[in-house]
Amino acid sequence: MSKLPCLLIACLLIAACRPSQPEAVANKSKTIEVANPEEGGAVSTAPVEKTPSQKRPAPRREEPKLDWSPLSLAAGEGSLSCELDYAGQGDGEALTDLDRQSLLAVMAPCVERGVLRLRYTGKIDAKFTALLQRVVHVADELKIGKRVLDLDSVGGMVEDAIKAGDVIAGSHWTLWVREGAVCHSACVLVLAAGDMRMIRGNVGIHRIIRMSSTATTRAQLNEELRAVYGRVRDYLERNGAAVAMADQMMSVPNRNLRLLSTDELQWYGLDGVNPVQDDLDRLRLMRECGQDFVTRRDAFIRAFDNRCRSEVAGLEALNACGIELRKQYGFPDKTCANESPLSEFDLVAVATAPKPASTANAEPAPADAAKTTTQ
Repeated sequence: MSKLPCLLIACLLIAACRPSQPEAVANKSKTIEVANPEEGGAVSTAPVEKTPSQKRPAPRREEPKLDWSPLSLAAGEGSLSCELDYAGQGDGEALTDLDRQSLLAVMAPCVERGVLRLRYTGKIDAKFTALLQRVVHVADELKIGKRVLDLDSVGGMVEDAIKAGDVIAGSHWTLWVREGAVCHSACVLVLAAGDMRMIRGNVGIHRIIRMSSTATTRAQLNEELRAVYGRVRDYLERNGAAVAMADQMMSVPNRNLRLLSTDELQWYGLDGVNPVQDDLDRLRLMRECGQDFVTRRDAFIRAFDNRCRSEVAGLEALNACGIELRKQYGFPDKTCANESPLSEFDLVAVATAPKPASTANAEPAPADAAKTTTQ
């Protein structure tokens, strides 16, 4: 055999062993035009330190108290529901005034269920971050542990997206982008922070815009953007998302929008279980629920990704597929029901189950049984 065919075969074998980025097959990525990226998009305005490595770290200080200054949302921008069935039950009560008493009144009915769903359809800005902070504060106060952020946003401010994402990462949220909804530009950073991401709408990225830049050359602008993208990479890394997404954003002009395929969402770590949170949960669940629980949970997550995410279109159908599938893996678990996959739906079901007849309507007990002794 000549040396040329042997060399060709060796090259083919080496190429076959190399890992490659996933290619979208069933749901291909594409790029579309954006009319006014500065109206949503991924906009950065914060000052940029050109030599951060030479700056000493600031001393640690206590977190400031939550600011309850008067704040309101525009009509149709936010609502809150104790129901997860958005198709049948709607999106709940509209949020207008975001003072503590108003939020307590809206969220109080969710205490029995232990579940809330916050629907938000606006820009990612300081108001959105404040909304999350206040809802988290009241939910903690009322001990509402299961939280869903039902998101529809064209993007906004990068710095506010990172702040909002840090709030989400520290307070355990499932994020939805349901059919007909979008999560574009800076919104993608928010998406990265969720414990679980359930996506059936469009997710898109593009280049960050420096609205406050005084750069007059490409080199100056690139120096500013390099600092901003450094923050974005750090944020993505601590939330378990692929830092390669920041590089991908750099290459998409802000007048366009790259819609990510289902394969890309998985590869960038934006869909399904958050890998960092999964690691933290695994350590805790091993202690609290045992090895068998963790093994079954891992098997369910793999089956859910392979079957439900590829076979159904709408978010409600995706949830229903998961609820039915988990029965095969022994969920909800008898001893760790609240930690079982999709347990938020179990809490709603328990809260809405028919109540037993009240003692007022029950037949009177026999006279002997009614006698009690007090000491």
